[in-house]
Order: sequence, then structure tokens, then C-alpha cells
Amino acid sequence: MRKNRSIIRKAAATAALILIFLIPAKDVHAVDTLPSEEYAAQWEVRKSLPVNSNSIASWPKGPENGTESAVLMEVDTGTVLYDKNKDEKLYPASTTKMMTALLVVEHCQMDEIVTFSDEAIDNTERGSSRIGIMKGEQLTVEQCLYGLLLGSANEVAYGLAEHVGGDLETFVGMMNDRAAKMGCVNTHFVNASGLPDSEHYVSAYDLATIAREFFSNEMLCMISGTAKYVIPPTNKTNEERPLENHHKMIQGKKYAYEGIVGGKTGFTSDARQTLVTCAQREGMKLICVVMKDESPYQFTDTKDLLDYGFASFQKLNVADNEKRYNIQSASFFHTKLDIMGSSRDILSLNKNGSIVIPKGMDFEEPEVKVDYDPGTEGAVARLDYFIGSNRVGGTTLDYATENRKLFEFANIITDGSDEQPQEYKPDHKTVFVTVSDVVKKLFIIVGALFLVILSANLVMRFIKSAQRAKMSKRKRYKKRSENKRYNYKKRSENKRRRMPGEQLSPRDMYMQPIYKELQKRSASASGQEELQYYDEADEYSEYNEPFDEDYELYDEDDEPYDDRGGYDEEQMVRDFPEMEGYGIELLPIDHPDRWKL
Repeated sequence: MRKNRSIIRKAAATAALILIFLIPAKDVHAVDTLPSEEYAAQWEVRKSLPVNSNSIASWPKGPENGTESAVLMEVDTGTVLYDKNKDEKLYPASTTKMMTALLVVEHCQMDEIVTFSDEAIDNTERGSSRIGIMKGEQLTVEQCLYGLLLGSANEVAYGLAEHVGGDLETFVGMMNDRAAKMGCVNTHFVNASGLPDSEHYVSAYDLATIAREFFSNEMLCMISGTAKYVIPPTNKTNEERPLENHHKMIQGKKYAYEGIVGGKTGFTSDARQTLVTCAQREGMKLICVVMKDESPYQFTDTKDLLDYGFASFQKLNVADNEKRYNIQSASFFHTKLDIMGSSRDILSLNKNGSIVIPKGMDFEEPEVKVDYDPGTEGAVARLDYFIGSNRVGGTTLDYATENRKLFEFANIITDGSDEQPQEYKPDHKTVFVTVSDVVKKLFIIVGALFLVILSANLVMRFIKSAQRAKMSKRKRYKKRSENKRYNYKKRSENKRRRMPGEQLSPRDMYMQPIYKELQKRSASASGQEELQYYDEADEYSEYNEPFDEDYELYDEDDEPYDDRGGYDEEQMVRDFPEMEGYGIELLPIDHPDRWKL
């Protein structure tokens, strides 16, 4: 009898599970069947709705689609690459569960046990999406998250809400507060599952903002990107619960997309097809949200938008490319109070900041706006980059920080004390100076000035010494020139030949060979020292200095010789009385050989 009752109970439980999955649901899994003619006509009308991002100057034109609202957003910067009615309030359906899952991972450990209450089971509509959880059944938080995101189970959403918030109402308040903290202004939740309610709505932009936080969590990325999962037997059933992801762009599915991270589907008759998808390629992670679409176009429209984003835009790091606001302060200003430490720049651009701009556009083209009240701890200012009115990214200008221990005279601990050193936390409104580096810089500056002055002094002394040497040489040459007894007016006249009958000038006479010979013989006969005269072959004086051609000839009394008169025979006899004794034949004055020996 007991055995028969056990068999009956198992059969009833199995039948209940079958009925749950067979009864038409108000929240049905995403399907890829074609819509009815009525919905297909509405889809065609929605294709003509304007795309707001196409009106931005220098912005790549995005594809048209049959969505009521769509957004393509870059995860790290929050840049909206595609905007079609992004702020319109629409029903999110089961994409609501992304906010539910986000709060769960923020408040729970994965191994915590969730016990499902009667309210969680009874208050979940029988016709909605469920995985057959029973009253009092226990699952871990991790198993519940797989049931929530892959199976889209509404009773699991209710049970998790009670586990985190104590009751559904409290948890819904947490959902709205978290959305407001993210900056969502067109969002309001009334349940944790997304079941239809006129007061339960969200915009595509707000849903993408929630998805940014969702896909920033590695655990949620892994779960939402899993194709299949099996919940093992629990305290209420020995049967396994196989789960399969309803998102058909996951790897191995019909619309598999390269670089897919994960996503969440949603559908109600009022919301129509709603889909959130995240994909990553070449270091750029994009989120695509399509709302009020028709099946299976929610997948193809998402693919077109993702392809548009990856093909048309590039992501650039601000710190690596920004030259206008790349502030390099003097190295002896420092944010630490160390006495003998090395110095750092007190301000630096945050290296995590990026911008997303169309491919082919230069980094300097977007407009930069500086906000000196960034509202971020440790930041001095915020740089926001805009193309038109569309923000494309930004970064913060931060105080440079280090984790080094700092020396403080007041932070001295005696031996045997249990006290621990306290790390100094400087007030960012104060600029600290490293004394050792200031002294070092001053020594360098003073040394450099000393070397400059010394070098200039040596150069000036060298110049003055050269000038004095030059002046002394000029005076010496002038004195030597003044001491010469004989100078010649023009050198060319020294080579002038006497024509027959021409009367000799004193200079010409002295230059004749016979005169030199006579003078030599006269000196030898009288025992006098032979006088030396300038010879034509000797072009330089004893000082190796050329004669000045413009000087006139002077006698011993500093009176110029008269070149106009001749030199007669009587004068020669008077000057050289011994020449007749040497066989000198005196020819007539006009004879050309008169002065030859």
C-alpha cells in the first residue's frame, strides 16, 4: 500500500511538471518562428522609425531594423554607438532578471542555500515560465542563478528575492535603488521576474546601463554564456533538471555569434521579443539591446548591430594618446611625506580611461570638456570627450598614489609594544614636498649656474688675451719698420733697367753691380766693415717682413734723397778715391758700359 502511494506521488509530481511546461505561458521562451501577419506588419512599420545616432555629424550610419527601441553601447566607456528611441519606456519582460541576478551576486555567496517558501511557489503564475521548483525545496545560489538566467524561471526569481531582501517588496525596493544609483531615469520595477505590469518598465538605454554592470561580473558572464546546465537532485526530487539557454546566439546555437559573452532573452505578448546581448572582439566589448522586436528578427537585428559596431568604431586609450592634458608636474612635488624618498608626479591621467570613436577619425577631433568637480575620490578633474552631443568616453585626472610606508616622527613605536605603524593618508588638497629632492634640485641648479659663469669668464679672458697679443704684435712690427734706414718706394722700380743716355738716380746707382763692387773693394782696402745692402733676391727683411712699397727713401738726417738730380763722376771720385787704383775705366757718362769693371 505504501509502495503504491509512493508511486502515485511520483506520478503526480511528474504530471505536474509536464503540465507546467505544456500550459501556455504569459512569459514564453524566445523562439525563432515567424510572427503573425498582424505583428509582421507592425514590424515593417517600425523599420521606418528614425535612428537618432544617424543625425550626428561624422558618425557612421547605422542599420535599420524592426525594433521599437534599440541601443548599442560600449561597456567600458558607456558610449552609445547606435540610438533608436533609447529613452522610450517599454516592458522589459524577462530581461528584468538581469537586475535580480546582479543584486544576488552582490549580496550572496555562491554556496548559500536558498529554501523556497510557499509564497514563492504559490504567487508565481502557473502559466508563466517555470522549472518546477517545489515548496521547501533547497538549491544553492549558483544553481538558482542558472535556473534564473538559462531557464528564465519566475519562481526562482521570487525565491531569490525573498532570500536577499526578506520579502519581495523589500527586494523590489533594492532593485529600484540600484537602478537609480546607476543613473537610470526611465526605469521602475514592481517584481523580480518581469511579469507584465503597467508600472513595470525600462528604457533601452537604462537596460543597457544595467547590462554594463551585469557583464562586468565574471560569474554572471559565465552563467549567461553557458549553453546547457543540469541542476542535480535536491531534497525534494531525485530527478535532474536539465536547462538550456534560450539565447540562440550562444555558441552551438542556430544564430551563434563570434565573440559572444552572454545575454538574456525576454518575451510577453505586450513586450514582444526583447533581447540583451554582449559580445567582445579585439579588446572592445559591446552591449546590444533590442526591445519590442519580432521573432526571429531579434537575433538577426542584434547581429547586424554588433557587426556595425565592430566594423565602424575603434577604442583608444586616453592616457596613451592625450597630449593636450598630459600634465607632467615638476618631479620634486610629491604626494607623500617621506623624507628621503624618490619623487613622483603629483597628477596623472587615469590609464583605464578610453574613448570610442569612428574608425579613421583622429584622437584630437572630439571636443574635450573638463569638469573640476568629478565626484570621484582621488580625482582632481574629469575629462569628457564629445562628438556633437554624444559622449564618447573620458577619464579622470588623479592624484598620483603609492603604497609605500611613510616615515613619521610621531609614528615611533617603542620596543615590546603591540601597536602597529599607521600608514599616513594625506589630504589630497595639500601638496607635499620632499625635502631631500628640493635640496638636491637646488644643488644642481647652483652647480649649473657656477659652471656657466666660469665658462663665460674663461672665454672672455681668452678673447682679451688674444686681443692683447695682436696689439703687441702690431706695435712690435711698427717699431721695427720705423728703425729701418732704407725703404723703397716701389718694388717694381728695383727691376727697372737703365736706358742708354739715361741719368742714374741715387737709388739706381746704388743698385748697380759696379757700385757694390767698388764699395766692397774700398772697404777691403781701408780695413772697414763691408756694408750690406738690399738685394733683389732678398724679398724679406731680417724680421721676415715684406717691405712697404709706398715708403720713400730717407738719408741719415731723415731728409729724403732727391731723385731728380744725377750722380756725377766727381761725386763718385770723392766717395771712392781708391777706385782709379783698381783699374776702373771711367767712360763717358752717357756710355752704357761706364759702370762696368
